[in-house]
Amino acid sequence: MIRITVTDSKGAKAEHSKQGDSITLGRSDDNTIVLKGWTVGKRQATIERRGGGLFIVDHGGLSATEVNAKVIDKEYGPLGAEDIIGIAGYAIHVATSPAVVEVPEVKQTSLAAKLEKLSTAPAVEKRAVDPHMQTTSLDVRAAIAGLPSVAPSDGQAQVPKLVVPVQATPPSPPVVAAPPKPVPPVLSGDAAIAMAHWRAVVYEKLISTMDLRRIDVSRMNEDQLRAATLTLVNEIVSAESGIPGAIDKERLGKEVLDEAVGLGPLEDLLADPTVTEIMVNRFDQIYIERSGKLQQSAVTFTSEKGVVSAIERIVAPLGRRIDESSPMVDARLKDGSRVNAVIPPLALKGANITIRKFSKNKLHDTDLIKFGSVTKEIMAFMQQAVHHAANIVISGGTGSGKTTLLNVLSNYIPNDDRIITVEDAAELQLGQPHVVSLESRPPNVEGKGAVHIRDLVKNCLRMRPDRIVVGECRGGEALDMLQAMNTGHDGSMTTAHANTPRDCIARLEVMTLMSGLDLPIRAIREQISSAVHIIIQQSRFPDGSRRVTHVTEVTGMEGEMIQLQDIFLFKQEGYGADGRIRGKFYATGAIPELYQSLSERGIPVDLSIFQKDRVQ
Repeated sequence: MIRITVTDSKGAKAEHSKQGDSITLGRSDDNTIVLKGWTVGKRQATIERRGGGLFIVDHGGLSATEVNAKVIDKEYGPLGAEDIIGIAGYAIHVATSPAVVEVPEVKQTSLAAKLEKLSTAPAVEKRAVDPHMQTTSLDVRAAIAGLPSVAPSDGQAQVPKLVVPVQATPPSPPVVAAPPKPVPPVLSGDAAIAMAHWRAVVYEKLISTMDLRRIDVSRMNEDQLRAATLTLVNEIVSAESGIPGAIDKERLGKEVLDEAVGLGPLEDLLADPTVTEIMVNRFDQIYIERSGKLQQSAVTFTSEKGVVSAIERIVAPLGRRIDESSPMVDARLKDGSRVNAVIPPLALKGANITIRKFSKNKLHDTDLIKFGSVTKEIMAFMQQAVHHAANIVISGGTGSGKTTLLNVLSNYIPNDDRIITVEDAAELQLGQPHVVSLESRPPNVEGKGAVHIRDLVKNCLRMRPDRIVVGECRGGEALDMLQAMNTGHDGSMTTAHANTPRDCIARLEVMTLMSGLDLPIRAIREQISSAVHIIIQQSRFPDGSRRVTHVTEVTGMEGEMIQLQDIFLFKQEGYGADGRIRGKFYATGAIPELYQSLSERGIPVDLSIFQKDRVQ
């Protein structure tokens, strides 16, 4: 028996007493305890009894699973008597007293006799039973793709269960996390072909075996599913006599396991810190970006189904979907990495995935200076601009590092400001305590319920923001962003796609016209000139390096034209012996209005950094 008290955000309490050693919490009706709220995951968490202690395992959702107001990393336990679980405003307390399991009265028949009777009972079919698995019917292909399980048939024999008392044991000592395993070397040539062939063979046998044994994975958490599947994979690999001795069976088992319950060959690529982008063109063709250069990877999926299953496992926890009626999706991984996926009929050569990885360690200004993306003096100017509430637009092409720079600059926002972020797929990682994050939503299966970026920007104006940070302006939301910048929300930031600061102005004009309002072009330009203070141009060079090439001030209108004034520039000076771009950062001699205003107010500023032609 597990006793749970759930208190909602309004203080209403509900008591639950559930039999068994596992309880699921989430918004789906098939959970043991249903928590209402769209930010709650379909299956947010599971509370399990292990060795007399209770553990909570997080499965993910838009809201984090917390214990005592701290976000847990995958799981936490054993739970103490004072521990409070927090999920989307719910406070959940679990009674941690040892479970009392009722044992049915036995008519003077020994346990050994009962086991003997069970072992001689006729079975409907001969099959091995894993202690971690249920033996109800399930099409495992559907389960791996994230589809609901199938109920057991009426005529199916049920395996009797023995109920034994649960012994209370002292809590286990904390487990020290092992260092991450090194990424295995990439196979090539005949070795890669042989590994791909046997991976496909073992994968098909795994699916057939799980179908035959009718294993119910719907009630397993991720760790249990991986453990149960690994047991089967090892059985199949050990029993397969045709596998050549040159093939590493341990690696073969891991690759099959990754494809069955993980993201397949992408698992190792995601774990490789040198890989910054992953591009799956089709199941047998994967490209990666390493050190700014594209190259084809030797790893592949076994089939088209493997790619689609990986996509479904990515988007399902986010409440999004991908199918023929909605064949494109934007999503993110748990670490914040951006994911885009397209499936047939739009993708003619097969389902494809593009993943832009986030660094495991959050980048700071010192990292950008070390990489040569910017200088210490220019970063100091940006810090003053953000701190003193200048409105900033970061401009650049795809993959130029706009979001990374936006993340770094957001660190300069004072902690006492209320910040509201608006994004298509949540990527920003702000460290301030007072942050509200909003994410757009695609339409449902009926084509309804979509919430666009523009709707969120309009709404956040009613949420008393000090700063508004829009991940990217791509349409009519540019007008709402400009209006926010012009109506007391100074210090707001956004990004836009453009090749130069002048192009960025033109792009803002076009996006404002996309709002559907028939505004004269002069009115739009006046809005832009008064709203935007600084444009930072970020560029990606042929050698893969990313640099701030322009720091430009918007100085106002002159006639019909918006006037721009470059403050810092990067000048390319050819290539080095190593093939890397060579160049230097220069000051143009112009002193921005922001620094003049700060100087007039008596705030100490370093004006020497603007000395003309000074090398930064």
